[in-house]
Amino acid sequence: MRLIIAILLPFLVFFTIGRPFQGIFCLLLQITLIGWIPAAIWAVYALSQYNTDKKIAAMQRSQGG
Repeated sequence: MRLIIAILLPFLVFFTIGRPFQGIFCLLLQITLIGWIPAAIWAVYALSQYNTDKKIAAMQRSQGG
């Protein structure tokens, strides 16, 4: 679901993953038509990093360290 949001409304993804300042900057980038594509790519990349960080944290919790 977040991936669809990252493509359609890139700025909104940053608010859902707890990065409001990046969300505001992404919205400013997204306002221009040319900036929409880089904003969407940035949002998808940030979402993948967020998911990776969550997986690493879960693995560290399960190993007790």
